[in-house]
Amino acid sequence: MFYWAKIYGLISGINLTKTNDRNAQNDSGKNSVSKSSVSPKDNSFWDFWGPIFFTIVLYFGIKHYLAEARYIPSGSMLPSLQLQDRLLIEKLTFRRRSPRRGEIVVFNSPYAFDAVLKKTNSTSPLLCSFLNFPLIALIPGLNNSTCVPYIKRVVAIEGDKVRINSRGEVRLNNIMYAEPYVDDFCSKETQSIGLCNSMDLIVPKGHVIVLGDNRANSCDSRCWPGGPFVPTGQIIGRAVFRFWPLARVGFLKP
Repeated sequence: MFYWAKIYGLISGINLTKTNDRNAQNDSGKNSVSKSSVSPKDNSFWDFWGPIFFTIVLYFGIKHYLAEARYIPSGSMLPSLQLQDRLLIEKLTFRRRSPRRGEIVVFNSPYAFDAVLKKTNSTSPLLCSFLNFPLIALIPGLNNSTCVPYIKRVVAIEGDKVRINSRGEVRLNNIMYAEPYVDDFCSKETQSIGLCNSMDLIVPKGHVIVLGDNRANSCDSRCWPGGPFVPTGQIIGRAVFRFWPLARVGFLKP
């Protein structure tokens, strides 16, 4: 009897052990299933959209407060800036001081501040911000010329008495203004017509006058129908560094 009782005990122990193992496996399986089924569902949304949202917020934060990149789409600033040059536009300087003569600035399209142009074609700033977003700007057909910022050189600031002749030469406060960066003034054939208009005026407070270095081929303060002045509040930033092409990398000098 003792022998059979001992065998029965061993068999029972084996069965009990197997049952406990199965229960442990089932419990661990349930835990793993519950963890795996909850965690991905909870995190999948932020795993995908979180980095995208953070990147967009970071982009707009840097672009609005610090700096942005711009390229040169026309020849209005030749020879200082070549077609397709890539520039860094910094935005901190004009938060603590006004623009100075000789600085190259980027400002909103004249359609944003010229009274006559705004009546003919007014585009909301929100729409322009959307259209100027890098990925959106690459989509064919969505480009809007009234939203494209301009890049020119400041030649006169508030309080200046400025006279610009038909060649595009500048006289400030009765003194001829030296501009060694200008190679192409208006020729005799184009003087007083088209872009080569003359003007004689005083710059009001909070405004500047801007001209392209390529005086014979630049739509600037001389050609806007509502007046020649750019409000300083419309200036986006100051062009300070050319990072492309590599052969012309370097800081821009006033």
